[in-house]
Amino acid sequence: MRQKIQQFSQRPFVRNVAAVAGGTAASQAISMAFSPLITRLYGPEAYGIQGVFMSIAGIIGTIAAMTYPIAIVLPKSDTDALGLARLSIYIGIVTSLLVTLALFLFGQEILSLLNAQEISAFMYLIPVSMLIAVAGGVVNQWLIRKKAFILTAKVAVWQTLLMSTVKAGLGFVYPTAAVLVVTNISSDLLSTVLMLLGLRRGRVRHIIEQAETKDSESGLGEWELAKRHRDFPLLRAPQVLLNAASQSLPILLLANYFGVTAAGFYSIATVVLGVPAGLIGNSVKQVFYPRFNEAVHNRENLSALMLKTIISMGMIGLLPFSVVMVFGPSLFDVVFGAAWRTAGEYGRWLAIWFFFELINRPVVSAIPVIRLQGVFLIYEILSVLLRVAALYIGFVVLQSDVGAVAVFSVAGVALSISLNLYVIWSCRTADIRCWKSEYR
Repeated sequence: MRQKIQQFSQRPFVRNVAAVAGGTAASQAISMAFSPLITRLYGPEAYGIQGVFMSIAGIIGTIAAMTYPIAIVLPKSDTDALGLARLSIYIGIVTSLLVTLALFLFGQEILSLLNAQEISAFMYLIPVSMLIAVAGGVVNQWLIRKKAFILTAKVAVWQTLLMSTVKAGLGFVYPTAAVLVVTNISSDLLSTVLMLLGLRRGRVRHIIEQAETKDSESGLGEWELAKRHRDFPLLRAPQVLLNAASQSLPILLLANYFGVTAAGFYSIATVVLGVPAGLIGNSVKQVFYPRFNEAVHNRENLSALMLKTIISMGMIGLLPFSVVMVFGPSLFDVVFGAAWRTAGEYGRWLAIWFFFELINRPVVSAIPVIRLQGVFLIYEILSVLLRVAALYIGFVVLQSDVGAVAVFSVAGVALSISLNLYVIWSCRTADIRCWKSEYR
């Protein structure tokens, strides 16, 4: 038994997940240690305004580079991967400038349409957030490509420690929504800068230099790369946009129907539930994406690999989410203060959905590799429609903020299960095709 455990722990996939999970665990521990202080300093209303801003910026920011950064992992050539990185930056600059122009001409009208006038003072920070997100996404995908997971873990720890300290310190002096918005954007910028510094100091720098000195004919130009990976802007970008919109709908609608305080409750509930989801889900997602890509090239058993990963994540995530399901209101009351007890009511329903989202991470990672982007887009369209219907039932029929969150979460569970089943079936189909080609 000891020998089997040792062999299991020495596998590259397990070591990589452990590296990312270790950094994520440390950063999440730091964040949670600061949370009781920060939530008491700022309060639900400030968190609600921050949530509205981040929701709008997040919806637009998801397609700032037309999702080309996600494709950086796929090419065999580092030269082509660097070409995709440059292409992503170019597109990000153009889209950020276009959003700035749109806000200058129609900003107040857009915010009025969204009933988000509370963030008018931060309006021009939206394109800034977009551009930082693009740069961070490009660097992060390059690190995933090069399996520089230890660097990613170190950056996560330092970013969280520094920004949590700044946020808490400013909270004693100026505890406003503006501070929360600016520190969140600054946090993304700090993460990008730290990753770039790590790249320049680490072994990855030499790989970049070698790729850049190769003959230009050995790699494709940006336009050719854009065409080769056109399924990302045509299929993945709309899917990501729809997903971001559906994820942000509860915050925007809660703010609209029940005020920014309700939006603040939802925001802090998702932050707390994001701890196990981020610790395990993001760690596995980062490592599983290139691992699954290798499995396809090596003609491995894809369905077995997928099922093993999903089951493992389900076993790990069951305990933390069950605790929130049972003790949500009391837990939030003790940790964050009596003002946040309602957030615990949200949390016990959201925990059910977050559990299934956790085991969904490897499935989503596999989608671009096995070319299911079109199916995923259809899934997201249906997902938005179902989630809108769920929120309508909660807000209009039940006329309850907790009821709306409950129905929204149940809809999310149904969607996650259906996506899991379809992708597993697709992996099984790919295995059968591979088997027939080998024994024909």
